[in-house]
Amino acid sequence: MSQFNDRTLTQQVLDSFANTSDPRLKTLISELVISLHEFVRKTNLTFEEWDFAIDFLTRTGQKCTATRQEFILLSDVLGVSILVDAVNHRSRDDATETTVLGPFYVGEHKPMPHGSDIAAGIPGEPMFVNARVTGRGEPLANVPVDVWHADDDGFYDCQRPAYETQGASLRARFITGPDGEFSFRTILPCSYPVPTDGPVGQLFAATNRHAMRPAHVHFLVNAPGFEPLVTHVFVEGDKYLKSDAVFGVKDELVARVKRHDDPIMPDGSSPSGPWHAMSYEFRLRPGTGHAPQPLMAAAME
Repeated sequence: MSQFNDRTLTQQVLDSFANTSDPRLKTLISELVISLHEFVRKTNLTFEEWDFAIDFLTRTGQKCTATRQEFILLSDVLGVSILVDAVNHRSRDDATETTVLGPFYVGEHKPMPHGSDIAAGIPGEPMFVNARVTGRGEPLANVPVDVWHADDDGFYDCQRPAYETQGASLRARFITGPDGEFSFRTILPCSYPVPTDGPVGQLFAATNRHAMRPAHVHFLVNAPGFEPLVTHVFVEGDKYLKSDAVFGVKDELVARVKRHDDPIMPDGSSPSGPWHAMSYEFRLRPGTGHAPQPLMAAAME
């Protein structure tokens, strides 16, 4: 018969995993047990609090769908996503900084020609993006770059009911040209709140935190022979740059977005009012790796 108390139980649980053949799995599960047990002891966790925690995590899972990942959002707002990113990218050398993937990446996007308008029919001030991908100081051609961002109301396409029938908007894939460049037309992104209609929103309310993210465009760059780059480009001057709800802002990723009143945009179109221009160079780090996959899509395969 086992006999234990709040101090001796931890070792018995660790001993139960002693025959784990995978050394990495054994390390991960052991450290998890140690940390969880220490948290319970340190906080004198009550039955009611533990019941609430189980219910909170259950509701978090129930909120997940094929186009919404509440667990990623929870990881983001607790700072875990950016911490995992940081420990896996401690050395960047001269490469562009990484940041969180976010919960609205839906997988490979539809390829579109350079200069395409990915915001056709969507209200907002026009913005033209001209970007370049380099590695080892040289332009990288034939590199796929996925881009996506929220609309003028702060919603991603997959948050809209029409997504299933009308398809994607404000997201696309571009293939870099011989000079490593790609370009597209879209709308100026705005700051927006992360979804607050689920358990994560309850967490924000209970802790008096705001749920806002500064305006940004997501980029995923995946070139052979280089580490995949997952990053954002943020709009300079946004009021939430220093208090991003998911802790994703890094100084290097903030870009000046210049306003123009010229009658013709770089793609030859004639805007009805002011338009904006964003430029950025993505510098890749030599290495290997796999581009991330959306968790819900992977689960359904």
